[in-house]
Amino acid sequence: MTRTALSASASSVESRSSSPRTVTRLVRCAASWRANQACARLVRVDLDFSPAERDFRAEVRDWLSTHVPERLPSMDTPEGFAAHRAWERVLAGARLSAVSWPGRYGGRDASLIEWLIFEEEYWAAGAPARVTQNGIFLLAPSLMRSGTPEQLDRWLPRMARGDDVWAQAWSEPEAGSDLAALTSRAEPAPGGWLLYGHKTWSSRAAYATHGFGLFRTSGTRHKGLTYFLFPLDDVTVRPIAQLDGLPGFAELFLDGVYVPDSMVLGEVGEGWRIAMATTSSERGLTLRSPGRFLATADRLVALARTAGDPVLADRAARCWVEAEAYRLHTFGTARRIMAGAEIGSAASMGKVFWSELDLRMHALAMELLGDRAGETPWLDGFLFSLAGPIYAGTNEVQRNIIAERVLGLPR
Repeated sequence: MTRTALSASASSVESRSSSPRTVTRLVRCAASWRANQACARLVRVDLDFSPAERDFRAEVRDWLSTHVPERLPSMDTPEGFAAHRAWERVLAGARLSAVSWPGRYGGRDASLIEWLIFEEEYWAAGAPARVTQNGIFLLAPSLMRSGTPEQLDRWLPRMARGDDVWAQAWSEPEAGSDLAALTSRAEPAPGGWLLYGHKTWSSRAAYATHGFGLFRTSGTRHKGLTYFLFPLDDVTVRPIAQLDGLPGFAELFLDGVYVPDSMVLGEVGEGWRIAMATTSSERGLTLRSPGRFLATADRLVALARTAGDPVLADRAARCWVEAEAYRLHTFGTARRIMAGAEIGSAASMGKVFWSELDLRMHALAMELLGDRAGETPWLDGFLFSLAGPIYAGTNEVQRNIIAERVLGLPR
Protein backbone atom coordinates (compact mmCIF):
# COMPACT_ATOMS: atom_id res chain seq x y z
CA MET A 1 0.00 0.00 0.00
CA THR A 2 1.31 3.48 -0.88
CA ARG A 3 1.42 6.52 1.42
CA THR A 4 -1.31 8.12 -0.73
CA ALA A 5 -3.56 5.14 -0.22
CA LEU A 6 -2.94 5.25 3.51
CA SER A 7 -3.82 8.95 3.63
CA ALA A 8 -7.00 8.36 1.67
CA SER A 9 -8.00 5.57 4.03
CA ALA A 10 -7.34 7.81 7.03
CA SER A 11 -9.45 10.65 5.56
CA SER A 12 -12.26 8.22 4.89
CA VAL A 13 -12.21 7.11 8.49
CA GLU A 14 -12.21 10.70 9.78
CA SER A 15 -15.22 11.59 7.57
CA ARG A 16 -17.49 9.14 9.35
CA SER A 17 -17.92 7.83 12.84
CA SER A 18 -14.98 5.51 13.61
CA SER A 19 -15.99 2.07 14.77
CA PRO A 20 -13.42 -0.10 16.61
CA ARG A 21 -13.49 -2.55 13.71
CA THR A 22 -12.64 0.20 11.19
CA VAL A 23 -9.79 1.54 13.33
CA THR A 24 -8.40 -1.97 13.81
CA ARG A 25 -8.50 -2.57 10.06
CA LEU A 26 -6.66 0.69 9.40
CA VAL A 27 -3.99 -0.09 12.01
CA ARG A 28 -3.42 -3.50 10.47
CA CYS A 29 -3.23 -1.92 7.02
CA ALA A 30 -0.63 0.57 8.25
CA ALA A 31 1.36 -2.18 9.95
CA SER A 32 1.34 -4.24 6.76
CA TRP A 33 2.57 -1.23 4.77
CA ARG A 34 5.39 -0.60 7.27
CA ALA A 35 6.37 -4.27 7.20
CA ASN A 36 6.56 -4.25 3.42
CA GLN A 37 8.60 -1.03 3.47
CA ALA A 38 11.11 -2.62 5.85
CA CYS A 39 11.80 -5.34 3.29
CA ALA A 40 11.06 -3.47 0.06
CA ARG A 41 14.43 -2.03 -0.91
CA LEU A 42 16.77 -4.96 -0.26
CA VAL A 43 19.01 -5.03 -3.32
CA ARG A 44 22.03 -7.32 -3.53
CA VAL A 45 25.33 -5.58 -4.24
CA ASP A 46 26.39 -6.21 -7.85
CA LEU A 47 30.07 -7.06 -7.56
CA ASP A 48 32.45 -6.44 -10.44
CA PHE A 49 32.41 -9.95 -11.90
CA SER A 50 34.29 -10.70 -15.09
CA PRO A 51 32.44 -11.80 -18.25
CA ALA A 52 33.75 -15.34 -17.71
CA GLU A 53 32.42 -15.35 -14.14
CA ARG A 54 29.03 -14.11 -15.30
CA ASP A 55 28.94 -16.82 -17.98
CA PHE A 56 29.81 -19.42 -15.35
CA ARG A 57 26.96 -18.19 -13.14
CA ALA A 58 24.52 -18.44 -16.05
CA GLU A 59 25.69 -21.97 -16.88
CA VAL A 60 25.34 -23.16 -13.29
CA ARG A 61 21.92 -21.53 -12.87
CA ASP A 62 20.66 -23.12 -16.08
CA TRP A 63 21.93 -26.58 -15.11
CA LEU A 64 20.48 -26.42 -11.62
CA SER A 65 17.11 -25.27 -12.95
CA THR A 66 16.68 -28.64 -14.69
CA HIS A 67 18.47 -31.00 -12.30
CA VAL A 68 17.73 -30.05 -8.67
CA PRO A 69 15.59 -32.85 -7.19
CA GLU A 70 12.52 -32.50 -5.04
CA ARG A 71 13.23 -32.24 -1.33
CA LEU A 72 15.15 -35.33 -0.24
CA PRO A 73 14.69 -37.23 3.03
CA SER A 74 17.09 -36.31 5.82
CA MET A 75 20.64 -37.45 5.13
CA ASP A 76 20.62 -38.77 8.71
CA THR A 77 18.36 -41.65 7.64
CA PRO A 78 19.52 -44.65 5.57
CA GLU A 79 17.27 -43.78 2.63
CA GLY A 80 18.10 -40.09 2.84
CA PHE A 81 21.83 -40.77 3.00
CA ALA A 82 21.57 -42.94 -0.13
CA ALA A 83 19.51 -40.28 -1.94
CA HIS A 84 21.99 -37.50 -1.09
CA ARG A 85 24.88 -39.71 -2.18
CA ALA A 86 23.13 -40.35 -5.50
CA TRP A 87 22.70 -36.58 -5.94
CA GLU A 88 26.44 -36.12 -5.40
CA ARG A 89 27.07 -38.49 -8.31
CA VAL A 90 24.78 -36.39 -10.51
CA LEU A 91 26.76 -33.28 -9.55
CA ALA A 92 30.02 -35.07 -10.20
CA GLY A 93 28.81 -36.14 -13.63
CA ALA A 94 28.54 -32.45 -14.55
CA ARG A 95 31.86 -31.71 -12.79
CA LEU A 96 30.00 -29.51 -10.32
CA SER A 97 30.62 -31.36 -7.07
CA ALA A 98 34.00 -29.67 -6.52
CA VAL A 99 34.30 -26.92 -9.11
CA SER A 100 37.51 -25.40 -7.74
CA TRP A 101 39.47 -28.67 -7.91
CA PRO A 102 41.80 -29.53 -10.78
CA GLY A 103 40.13 -31.31 -13.66
CA ARG A 104 42.10 -34.53 -13.10
CA TYR A 105 40.34 -34.95 -9.75
CA GLY A 106 36.83 -34.21 -11.01
CA GLY A 107 36.76 -30.43 -10.79
CA ARG A 108 36.77 -27.55 -13.27
CA ASP A 109 39.89 -25.64 -12.20
CA ALA A 110 37.52 -22.85 -11.17
CA SER A 111 38.73 -19.96 -9.04
CA LEU A 112 37.57 -19.36 -5.48
CA ILE A 113 35.38 -16.56 -6.82
CA GLU A 114 33.69 -18.98 -9.21
CA TRP A 115 33.25 -21.46 -6.39
CA LEU A 116 31.46 -18.79 -4.34
CA ILE A 117 29.31 -18.01 -7.37
CA PHE A 118 28.45 -21.69 -7.65
CA GLU A 119 27.50 -21.77 -3.97
CA GLU A 120 25.21 -18.76 -4.36
CA GLU A 121 23.38 -20.37 -7.25
CA TYR A 122 23.31 -23.79 -5.59
CA TRP A 123 21.58 -22.60 -2.43
CA ALA A 124 19.33 -20.14 -4.28
CA ALA A 125 18.06 -23.08 -6.35
CA GLY A 126 17.02 -24.95 -3.21
CA ALA A 127 19.46 -27.78 -3.88
CA PRO A 128 20.09 -30.44 -1.19
CA ALA A 129 22.63 -30.11 1.60
CA ARG A 130 25.95 -31.74 0.76
CA VAL A 131 26.49 -35.14 2.36
CA THR A 132 30.10 -35.02 1.13
CA GLN A 133 30.93 -31.69 2.76
CA ASN A 134 33.34 -33.07 5.38
CA GLY A 135 35.48 -34.52 2.64
CA ILE A 136 35.18 -31.91 -0.10
CA PHE A 137 35.21 -28.78 2.06
CA LEU A 138 37.36 -29.82 5.05
CA LEU A 139 39.64 -32.76 4.29
CA ALA A 140 40.35 -31.98 0.63
CA PRO A 141 42.06 -28.59 1.25
CA SER A 142 44.38 -30.28 3.76
CA LEU A 143 45.00 -33.17 1.36
CA MET A 144 45.93 -30.78 -1.43
CA ARG A 145 48.30 -28.92 0.86
CA SER A 146 49.96 -31.84 2.67
CA GLY A 147 49.11 -35.04 0.78
CA THR A 148 51.29 -37.04 -1.56
CA PRO A 149 50.47 -37.31 -5.28
CA GLU A 150 49.41 -40.90 -4.65
CA GLN A 151 47.00 -39.83 -1.91
CA LEU A 152 45.48 -37.15 -4.11
CA ASP A 153 44.97 -39.59 -6.98
CA ARG A 154 43.49 -42.19 -4.66
CA TRP A 155 41.10 -40.11 -2.58
CA LEU A 156 40.00 -36.97 -4.40
CA PRO A 157 38.17 -38.48 -7.42
CA ARG A 158 36.30 -40.88 -5.13
CA MET A 159 35.46 -38.01 -2.80
CA ALA A 160 34.10 -35.91 -5.67
CA ARG A 161 31.80 -38.74 -6.79
CA GLY A 162 30.57 -39.56 -3.30
CA ASP A 163 32.11 -43.03 -3.47
CA ASP A 164 33.76 -42.27 -0.13
CA VAL A 165 31.94 -40.20 2.48
CA TRP A 166 34.09 -38.87 5.29
CA ALA A 167 33.36 -38.43 8.99
CA GLN A 168 35.17 -35.81 11.01
CA ALA A 169 36.80 -37.37 14.09
CA TRP A 170 38.25 -34.55 16.17
CA SER A 171 36.47 -34.35 19.50
CA GLU A 172 36.86 -36.76 22.39
CA PRO A 173 34.96 -36.99 25.68
CA GLU A 174 37.67 -34.91 27.40
CA ALA A 175 38.90 -32.96 24.38
CA GLY A 176 36.39 -30.75 22.61
CA SER A 177 37.34 -27.13 22.06
CA ASP A 178 40.69 -27.97 23.70
CA LEU A 179 41.63 -30.37 20.93
CA ALA A 180 45.25 -30.67 22.07
CA ALA A 181 44.05 -32.53 25.18
CA LEU A 182 43.11 -35.60 23.13
CA THR A 183 44.25 -39.03 24.33
CA SER A 184 43.55 -41.26 21.31
CA ARG A 185 46.83 -42.79 20.26
CA ALA A 186 48.55 -44.56 17.38
CA GLU A 187 51.12 -47.29 17.94
CA PRO A 188 53.65 -48.38 15.29
CA ALA A 189 53.00 -51.69 13.56
CA PRO A 190 54.74 -53.39 10.61
CA GLY A 191 54.05 -51.19 7.59
CA GLY A 192 51.63 -48.95 9.43
CA TRP A 193 49.90 -48.08 12.68
CA LEU A 194 47.31 -49.37 15.16
CA LEU A 195 44.75 -46.75 16.20
CA TYR A 196 43.22 -46.72 19.67
CA GLY A 197 40.79 -44.30 21.24
CA HIS A 198 37.31 -42.89 21.62
CA LYS A 199 36.06 -40.08 19.38
CA THR A 200 32.71 -38.37 19.87
CA TRP A 201 30.45 -35.87 18.09
CA SER A 202 31.78 -37.24 14.82
CA SER A 203 29.65 -35.66 12.10
CA ARG A 204 28.25 -37.92 9.36
CA ALA A 205 29.83 -40.96 11.05
CA ALA A 206 26.60 -42.96 11.31
CA TYR A 207 26.69 -43.80 7.59
CA ALA A 208 30.13 -42.63 6.42
CA THR A 209 32.76 -44.91 4.91
CA HIS A 210 35.92 -43.23 6.25
CA GLY A 211 37.11 -40.91 8.98
CA PHE A 212 39.91 -38.41 9.52
CA GLY A 213 41.34 -37.18 12.79
CA LEU A 214 44.30 -36.69 15.09
CA PHE A 215 46.00 -39.39 17.15
CA ARG A 216 48.93 -39.06 19.51
CA THR A 217 52.13 -40.72 18.35
CA SER A 218 54.44 -39.08 20.93
CA GLY A 219 54.82 -36.12 23.28
CA THR A 220 52.13 -34.06 24.96
CA ARG A 221 49.66 -31.37 23.98
CA HIS A 222 50.26 -30.03 20.45
CA LYS A 223 53.50 -31.94 19.95
CA GLY A 224 53.47 -35.50 18.73
CA LEU A 225 50.03 -35.48 17.09
CA THR A 226 49.66 -37.18 13.73
CA TYR A 227 46.86 -36.79 11.17
CA PHE A 228 45.37 -40.14 10.11
CA LEU A 229 42.84 -41.26 7.53
CA PHE A 230 41.04 -44.49 8.37
CA PRO A 231 38.21 -46.69 7.07
CA LEU A 232 35.24 -47.21 9.37
CA ASP A 233 34.90 -50.92 8.55
CA ASP A 234 36.64 -52.07 11.75
CA VAL A 235 35.52 -49.14 13.91
CA THR A 236 32.64 -49.48 16.37
CA VAL A 237 30.18 -46.71 15.46
CA ARG A 238 27.57 -45.71 18.04
CA PRO A 239 25.08 -43.16 16.62
CA ILE A 240 24.11 -40.14 18.76
CA ALA A 241 20.50 -39.02 18.44
CA GLN A 242 19.95 -35.28 17.92
CA LEU A 243 16.96 -33.22 19.05
CA ASP A 244 15.00 -34.60 16.11
CA GLY A 245 15.92 -38.18 17.03
CA LEU A 246 18.16 -38.68 13.99
CA PRO A 247 21.86 -39.64 14.20
CA GLY A 248 23.68 -36.65 12.74
CA PHE A 249 26.66 -37.53 14.92
CA ALA A 250 28.22 -40.68 16.33
CA GLU A 251 30.81 -41.97 18.76
CA LEU A 252 33.73 -43.92 17.32
CA PHE A 253 35.58 -46.62 19.25
CA LEU A 254 38.92 -47.69 17.79
CA ASP A 255 40.56 -50.75 19.35
CA GLY A 256 43.68 -51.55 17.38
CA VAL A 257 42.38 -50.48 13.96
CA TYR A 258 45.23 -51.05 11.51
CA VAL A 259 46.06 -48.44 8.86
CA PRO A 260 49.05 -48.52 6.51
CA ASP A 261 51.62 -45.74 6.39
CA SER A 262 49.89 -44.44 3.26
CA MET A 263 46.98 -43.33 5.48
CA VAL A 264 49.12 -40.79 7.33
CA LEU A 265 48.54 -37.27 6.05
CA GLY A 266 51.75 -35.23 6.15
CA GLU A 267 54.66 -36.10 8.40
CA VAL A 268 54.39 -38.09 11.62
CA GLY A 269 54.14 -35.62 14.51
CA GLU A 270 53.00 -32.74 12.28
CA GLY A 271 49.28 -33.35 12.68
CA TRP A 272 48.51 -30.20 14.65
CA ARG A 273 49.77 -27.91 11.91
CA ILE A 274 47.74 -29.75 9.27
CA ALA A 275 44.65 -29.87 11.48
CA MET A 276 44.75 -26.10 11.92
CA ALA A 277 44.43 -25.74 8.15
CA THR A 278 41.40 -28.05 8.25
CA THR A 279 39.76 -26.14 11.11
CA SER A 280 40.41 -22.83 9.34
CA SER A 281 38.42 -24.21 6.41
CA GLU A 282 35.67 -25.32 8.78
CA ARG A 283 35.43 -21.97 10.55
CA GLY A 284 36.11 -19.72 7.61
CA LEU A 285 35.61 -19.85 3.88
CA THR A 286 34.54 -23.29 2.74
CA LEU A 287 32.17 -25.13 5.06
CA ARG A 288 29.67 -22.29 5.44
CA SER A 289 29.80 -20.21 2.30
CA PRO A 290 27.61 -17.08 2.20
CA GLY A 291 25.34 -18.61 -0.43
CA ARG A 292 23.66 -20.71 2.25
CA PHE A 293 22.88 -17.68 4.42
CA LEU A 294 21.81 -15.49 1.49
CA ALA A 295 19.23 -18.11 0.54
CA THR A 296 18.02 -18.33 4.14
CA ALA A 297 17.80 -14.54 4.39
CA ASP A 298 15.79 -14.34 1.15
CA ARG A 299 13.33 -16.92 2.47
CA LEU A 300 13.12 -15.08 5.79
CA VAL A 301 12.32 -11.75 4.12
CA ALA A 302 9.63 -13.42 1.99
CA LEU A 303 8.15 -14.89 5.17
CA ALA A 304 8.25 -11.52 6.95
CA ARG A 305 6.40 -9.84 4.09
CA THR A 306 3.41 -12.09 4.73
CA ALA A 307 3.32 -11.50 8.48
CA GLY A 308 2.38 -7.80 8.50
CA ASP A 309 4.45 -7.08 11.62
CA PRO A 310 6.80 -4.10 11.08
CA VAL A 311 9.02 -4.93 14.06
CA LEU A 312 9.66 -8.48 12.88
CA ALA A 313 10.01 -7.25 9.29
CA ASP A 314 12.69 -4.82 10.42
CA ARG A 315 14.57 -7.65 12.12
CA ALA A 316 14.30 -9.74 8.95
CA ALA A 317 15.71 -6.87 6.90
CA ARG A 318 18.62 -6.55 9.33
CA CYS A 319 19.35 -10.27 8.97
CA TRP A 320 19.31 -9.88 5.19
CA VAL A 321 21.80 -7.00 5.40
CA GLU A 322 24.06 -9.04 7.69
CA ALA A 323 23.98 -11.97 5.25
CA GLU A 324 24.95 -9.57 2.47
CA ALA A 325 27.77 -8.20 4.64
CA TYR A 326 29.06 -11.74 5.18
CA ARG A 327 28.90 -12.26 1.43
CA LEU A 328 31.01 -9.17 0.74
CA HIS A 329 33.48 -10.10 3.47
CA THR A 330 33.88 -13.61 2.05
CA PHE A 331 34.43 -12.43 -1.51
CA GLY A 332 37.08 -10.09 -0.15
CA THR A 333 38.70 -12.97 1.73
CA ALA A 334 38.70 -15.06 -1.44
CA ARG A 335 40.44 -12.26 -3.35
CA ARG A 336 43.13 -12.11 -0.64
CA ILE A 337 43.65 -15.87 -0.70
CA MET A 338 43.98 -15.80 -4.49
CA ALA A 339 46.67 -13.14 -4.03
CA GLY A 340 48.61 -15.45 -1.70
CA ALA A 341 47.31 -14.52 1.75
CA GLU A 342 46.41 -17.00 4.51
CA ILE A 343 43.10 -16.98 6.41
CA GLY A 344 44.74 -18.00 9.67
CA SER A 345 43.12 -16.96 12.93
CA ALA A 346 40.85 -14.48 11.14
CA ALA A 347 38.69 -17.49 10.24
CA SER A 348 37.40 -17.32 13.81
CA MET A 349 35.68 -14.01 13.05
CA GLY A 350 33.75 -15.60 10.22
CA LYS A 351 32.75 -18.55 12.37
CA VAL A 352 31.32 -16.36 15.13
CA PHE A 353 29.49 -14.18 12.60
CA TRP A 354 27.87 -16.88 10.48
CA SER A 355 26.89 -19.15 13.37
CA GLU A 356 25.15 -16.37 15.29
CA LEU A 357 23.51 -14.97 12.16
CA ASP A 358 22.16 -18.42 11.29
CA LEU A 359 20.68 -18.77 14.76
CA ARG A 360 19.10 -15.29 14.66
CA MET A 361 17.50 -15.95 11.28
CA HIS A 362 15.99 -19.27 12.28
CA ALA A 363 14.83 -17.98 15.67
CA LEU A 364 13.07 -15.10 13.91
CA ALA A 365 11.42 -17.55 11.51
CA MET A 366 10.08 -19.44 14.54
CA GLU A 367 8.53 -16.18 15.82
CA LEU A 368 7.02 -15.37 12.44
CA LEU A 369 5.52 -18.84 12.00
CA GLY A 370 4.31 -19.39 15.54
CA ASP A 371 2.57 -22.72 16.01
CA ARG A 372 2.89 -23.44 12.27
CA ALA A 373 6.69 -23.75 12.53
CA GLY A 374 6.59 -27.49 13.18
CA GLU A 375 5.01 -28.07 9.78
CA THR A 376 7.85 -26.41 7.86
CA PRO A 377 11.54 -27.06 7.08
CA TRP A 378 12.35 -24.03 9.23
CA LEU A 379 12.11 -26.19 12.36
CA ASP A 380 14.90 -28.55 11.26
CA GLY A 381 17.04 -25.55 10.39
CA PHE A 382 16.36 -23.95 13.76
CA LEU A 383 17.29 -27.09 15.70
CA PHE A 384 20.55 -27.39 13.76
CA SER A 385 21.35 -23.69 14.13
CA LEU A 386 21.34 -24.11 17.92
CA ALA A 387 24.55 -26.12 17.55
CA GLY A 388 26.28 -23.50 15.38
CA PRO A 389 27.88 -21.54 18.24
CA ILE A 390 29.21 -24.85 19.66
CA TYR A 391 30.61 -26.98 16.82
CA ALA A 392 33.83 -26.13 14.98
CA GLY A 393 35.08 -24.68 18.27
CA THR A 394 32.74 -22.83 20.62
CA ASN A 395 32.24 -19.14 19.98
CA GLU A 396 33.69 -18.37 23.41
CA VAL A 397 36.94 -20.01 22.32
CA GLN A 398 36.77 -18.24 18.95
CA ARG A 399 36.47 -14.87 20.69
CA ASN A 400 39.58 -15.68 22.72
CA ILE A 401 41.42 -16.50 19.49
CA ILE A 402 40.28 -13.22 17.93
CA ALA A 403 41.35 -11.26 21.00
CA GLU A 404 44.78 -12.85 21.32
CA ARG A 405 45.84 -13.68 17.75
CA VAL A 406 44.01 -11.11 15.65
CA LEU A 407 43.84 -8.10 17.97
CA GLY A 408 47.01 -8.90 19.93
CA LEU A 409 45.38 -8.43 23.33
CA PRO A 410 47.08 -9.94 26.40
CA ARG A 411 45.77 -13.14 27.93
